[in-house]
Amino acid sequence: METNFESNPLIDRLPKHLKQFIIPQDYTDYTPINQAVWRYVMRKNVNYLSKVAHNSYLEGLEKTGLEIDNIPNMYGMNRILKEIGWAAVAVDGFIPPSAFMEFQAFNVLVIACDIRQLEHIEYTPAPDIIHEGAGHAPIIANPEYAEYLRRFGEIGCKAISSSRDYELYEAVRLLSIVKEAEGTSDEEIKAAEDQVEFLQNNMGELSEMSKIRNLHWWTVEYGLIGTVENPKIYGAGLLSSIGESAWCMTDEVKKIPYDISAADQSFDITKPQPQLYVTPDFAQLSSVLEEFANKMALRTGGLTGIQKLITSKAMGTVELSTGLQISGVFSNVIENEGKPVYIQTTGKTALSYREKELVGHGTEAHPDGFGSPIGMLKGINLAIEDMGPRDLRAYDIYEGEQITLEFEGNIKVSGEIITGTRNLQGEILLIKFKNCTVTHGETVLFAPEWGVYDMAVGKKITSAFSGPADVTSFDMITHVPTSHTIKQKKSSKREELENLYLNIRKLREGKPAEITLKEAFGAVTASHEKDWLLSVEIAELAKKENHLDLIDKVLNHLEKLKKIRPEIAHLIEGGLELIFEQEKHTTK
Repeated sequence: METNFESNPLIDRLPKHLKQFIIPQDYTDYTPINQAVWRYVMRKNVNYLSKVAHNSYLEGLEKTGLEIDNIPNMYGMNRILKEIGWAAVAVDGFIPPSAFMEFQAFNVLVIACDIRQLEHIEYTPAPDIIHEGAGHAPIIANPEYAEYLRRFGEIGCKAISSSRDYELYEAVRLLSIVKEAEGTSDEEIKAAEDQVEFLQNNMGELSEMSKIRNLHWWTVEYGLIGTVENPKIYGAGLLSSIGESAWCMTDEVKKIPYDISAADQSFDITKPQPQLYVTPDFAQLSSVLEEFANKMALRTGGLTGIQKLITSKAMGTVELSTGLQISGVFSNVIENEGKPVYIQTTGKTALSYREKELVGHGTEAHPDGFGSPIGMLKGINLAIEDMGPRDLRAYDIYEGEQITLEFEGNIKVSGEIITGTRNLQGEILLIKFKNCTVTHGETVLFAPEWGVYDMAVGKKITSAFSGPADVTSFDMITHVPTSHTIKQKKSSKREELENLYLNIRKLREGKPAEITLKEAFGAVTASHEKDWLLSVEIAELAKKENHLDLIDKVLNHLEKLKKIRPEIAHLIEGGLELIFEQEKHTTK
């Protein structure tokens, strides 16, 4: 397989704060056992999913260039994804939900390039290349679904989080790593599970990010489509799990018509899902997303929006009715009769208009925060933003004038106007004062000795959302995860087994191998008696070569293995069904 990087314009235009999550996919890291795991899951899935998956799945496998026999090379995938307007990048395990969604907004598929261990072949809580590559990639070939995914990312990355959301992300990331790592003690796994369970059960009032993550889970990850009586699979979590794709079709799993109530249905990432949602078509997904977005602070703004940002304790933006955008960490709001009358940030703050930082109003100009009154002047029905030149002159809102502006909610701004900042339409966005005092009753909010005062102009907050308006305003290269994925350990015995898998792969591909099929079977039963997948692969080649004596020996060995390791009996049966075309297996 080629490992050269194949550029894609969509990757080139990603902002730096997203590029920090991208890691190289070193194809040489994939072992022969990894390749065998990919091949087994893909053969099982394609065979089974052809009956139960949405028709876009199989069509998408072809369009996205995914091979059944080989783990995908992302750079090869990018050449093909480019044709459908998407790209793929490799990352290390779980990344923060807001970043994951923002990648989607740029039409970029995030793929965890690690692959699950053979011991977790049916399901892993860790994102891996089977889940991302074989689950997500094929469905985006459907244009309507791809647009839903892009739009979801665009809206989702603006959802406001709570501080507990990030704790849960870190806990889930750690759990996914310790469960997938070799040699992790039961105590470590139990501790990680307990922490995830505790946080899941103690999230308090669900944040916007929690709710939109629920929608993502019940659609993009675990969605069904069609009718409740006869659903098809389209969610990547189901498409990539041999266990859950079959389980979800049974009556054990409750099927619910998909609507906005799914936003309030939390999920447990550590367990199979007891209920799933069925959408009649992809158009319904977009309809529910818009219904949810209409309730977000992104579209409602107001007092609630600013309060959500304050609670989040994270970088956010409010947009005023003039279009002025204030980005920073919001720390306070003064309210009057259910409306915000003064807002305050702490620390570095930037002012923007239409997602572009205003010249002279970056974080260097506002390093210690920014505060401003919002709303109407007391006793005046005309808002400052709606005043024409004559109105402004009449109310002495004019360069060089000493003035006191009294806002509703008892906010007063007194000082000498230096100048104003206008947008292209000529509307005032900011008024700059010197010798300025800003008060709320007896409380001083700004004093003359603090320097020049910039007052935002806006009669109301029209939008509040997560992150800065202009991503270049802040240094957002800050991703330092508290946990890292753990690579498989190497040992002489492991390398010996890998070499056996490699030789079987060579024999299947018609390449020169070091040993024969019979010798490989002798070696695996002698030294790696608990391994089952290689014996299934040997049975496949023995059948192809009509090596009847070897087939009997392999089937006898697998029958014994099923009794010794009953937990993998169904996996062995599943592999043999593929080889013998659903025949009933009998062994001596």
